[in-house]
Formats: sequence, structure tokens, C-alpha cells
Amino acid sequence: MTTTTPDTVSTAPKPRRSSPGAWIKKNLFSDWFNSLLTIVVVGVLSYAAYSSFRWAFTVAQWTVIPQNMGLFMTGLYPSEQYWRAWLLLGIVCALAGLSWGILARNLKSLFSRSVLIGFAIVCAGFVLFPPTRPSSPKLLVMVAIVAATAWAGRAIGRKASGLGKWISLAWFISYFIAIWLIGGGLGLPSVSTNDWGGLMLTLLMAVSGIALCFPLGVILALGRRSSLPVVKWLSVAYIELIRGVPLIAILFMGQVMIPLFLPEGMRPDRVLRAIIGLTLFSAAYLAENVRAGLQAVPRGQQEAAASLGLNTPLSLGLIVLPQALKTAIPAIVGQFISLFQDTTLLSIVGLAELLGISRSILANPNYLGRYAEVYLFIGAIYWFFCYAMSLGSRKIEEKLNTGR
Repeated sequence: MTTTTPDTVSTAPKPRRSSPGAWIKKNLFSDWFNSLLTIVVVGVLSYAAYSSFRWAFTVAQWTVIPQNMGLFMTGLYPSEQYWRAWLLLGIVCALAGLSWGILARNLKSLFSRSVLIGFAIVCAGFVLFPPTRPSSPKLLVMVAIVAATAWAGRAIGRKASGLGKWISLAWFISYFIAIWLIGGGLGLPSVSTNDWGGLMLTLLMAVSGIALCFPLGVILALGRRSSLPVVKWLSVAYIELIRGVPLIAILFMGQVMIPLFLPEGMRPDRVLRAIIGLTLFSAAYLAENVRAGLQAVPRGQQEAAASLGLNTPLSLGLIVLPQALKTAIPAIVGQFISLFQDTTLLSIVGLAELLGISRSILANPNYLGRYAEVYLFIGAIYWFFCYAMSLGSRKIEEKLNTGR
């Protein structure tokens, strides 16, 4: 006769949480050497922080920033046409809010406590920060647009599951709307590209380069792994040639040599030539990142796709390439960040992007010697956009479970 006993559920021991004091003692003051090192490092950092705050609040002359905010943002763009930039910013905020709401449609709460605190900090910064204070009403409207469209996108996304592809199409169309708003034409007064500048031109060049180099880089990566010798060696030659030449040389060649390959009298705009140079350069590096992702996909994936009757293009497009791109997300986003930072070289070829317009401001006799203030300001701008791309990359990795 056998007796049965109820199954007992075994639970793993809960990790013991140490108090902050215990953690500090274990990690910072475990022995005399670590204690001495901790004291020295804390002393150096404290002195550096004190000196920085003292300089920022007593020595620095920050008036150069609010007095030239228009130049920093749009360069020499006509002031009477600033409404175009505000309209474009409103479109971007609306699309960003819709995208956020659709992606977060399955969350219990869209506006969590941390999100509301973030909104409050941003709004307070717009009102209290001197450079943004004159435009704070418009900026607060932009924040309201993001919040309203996010709520609407979440509500609509729960009812229409296929709305994401239409948002992608809207982002694609918004690029051409941006070109129309900035450049004019079709009912709007035309603004010469010589007047484009500042952050507006930096973002335009970065977005254009990213959008164009990605498909070209994927094609080059697939070409390098092709079994056709001509396609393979042409791809290898292009990648190795471009990677062996510095970007500034490619930008100079783009400004000088591209018109030589076109019919006589046809000379593309210098902004277009700069975009072509950035695209050709970044595509070569992106191709190697994608190729590394392709090599990380097990060969059995393609063999399994072939066993299901999928031909090579379908197996690449539906099976192999999505896994490769998912694996290569960190490297691809790193390349995008590098491209965004490389736009600073455009000032050397005569384009007044953010760094170039900053040099023009510093050449003004009224602002001589204000290098630290100006470069800290534009450095904060570059950090904000680079960190946003990095944060977005991590969120995408978590969404796709890249690490598993």
C-alpha cells in the first residue's frame, strides 16, 4: 500500500538585502587601501563640482545663449518665417506622441508617476531656463501636443491593431513635408539653403543621412555575402575604399567632384552634396555592422526556411535579415550616433550647422572669449540627442528581447 503526500512547493531563498551603510562599508571601505582611494576620489570630485558650480554661477556670462538662440536653432533663417519651424516642430511632436501611445497601448497606465514628474521637470525648465523663457508658451503647447496625441494614440491603438504601419508611413511623409516647410515652394516663399543653419540643419542632415545610409548599408552587407563574384567583390571594394578615406576628404570630394559627373551647367545644391557624402561614408560602416549580424544568425535558420519552400529572397527578408538586424541594433545605433556627431564636419565645407553657427557667433566682437559657455551649450544639445538615440536603442532591445 502506497501513500501519497501532497507536493511541496520549493521556493528559492530570497536574496538578503543589505542596508546602504553595509553596502558602503563592503564596496568603498572594505580595507585601508579602498578607504584611502574612496576619500581621494570623493575629494577630487567634490572640488571639481564646487569649481564648476562656482564658475557657472559667478564667472560665466550666459547672456550669449539667449541673445543668439535664434541663430543656434535656425541659423540665418528669416525671422518672419519662424512659424514654419514651429509648425514642423508641432508635426514632429504629434507624430512622436502618437507613436508613444501606440507602442504603449497595452500598458495599464500611460502617464505613470515618473512620466508625470518628467513632464513637470520639462515644463519647469522651459519656464525657468532663461534661453527658453521667451518661447515658453509655444514650448508648453508642444508638450501638451505630445501628451494629447499620446493619449489619443493609445486609445486608437487599442481599437486598430494595424495602426503602426500607418504611423511609419506618416513619419516617411513628414520628411518631405519638412523639406517643403524649410525650403519653401508650392505656395510658400523660397528660402535659400545659404540661410539654413543651426540645429535645424544639423537634424536635417543627420536624419537624411540615417534614412539613406541604412538601406544602402543593408544592400552592401548582403552583396558582400553574395555568392556572385562580381557583386561580392564590388561590395568589398566599395566598403574597403570608403573605410580607408576620412570623412572630411569625402565631403570635400562631394562638393567638388559630384558636379563633374553631371551634365554641364547642372550643379546640385551643396546641402544635397553633403547629404550624399555623409550617406556614402556611413553606409560602408553600417554594412559591416549588418554583416556581423548576418554572421551571428545560425546557418540552420536559412536551411529551415529552404525546407519550408522559401526561396532565397524570402528567406533573407523574412527569416535571416530580421534576426541579423535585431542582433546588430547596438552597433547600428552606435553608427547613427556617430553620423549625428559627424555633422560637425560640415562647417569645414561651408555649411552653418550647429557648430559652424557657434563659431560665427564667437567671431562677433561682443562675444569674444565666450567659448566655454557656447561650447557647453551645444555640447549639452548633442548629448541630449545622442542619449535619446541610445535610450531608444535600449528600449527596442528590451522590446525585442535581443539579449535572450
